[in-house]
Amino acid sequence: MIFITAKFRVRPEHADRWPEITDEFTRATRGEPGCLWFDWSRSVDRPDEYVLVEAFRDGEAGAAHVQSEHFRKAQQALPGYLAETPRIVNAEVAQHDWSLLGELAVPEDRA
Repeated sequence: MIFITAKFRVRPEHADRWPEITDEFTRATRGEPGCLWFDWSRSVDRPDEYVLVEAFRDGEAGAAHVQSEHFRKAQQALPGYLAETPRIVNAEVAQHDWSLLGELAVPEDRA
């Protein structure tokens, strides 16, 4: 799978509305057949920073994502809300879902 994590520093006046601002893009991306997940989180240390964790089935699905109409619309609309260019980590990973974090395993009788 293609695994991507990106940090978005949002201009402070837009930070509280970021989930609303990105809602259409988020819903459209989650609806792509090759999208495994597309999840936003807000930093607990920096209220103007959001982290996007996304994954696509393979390179073909990732390419379809960046060629989609909703991606093009986001490229035009989202930079106006940002304080800086987002930072990204993009890697191909030889798995298809989340692995269990064995170091913090929850006993079966509590799961």
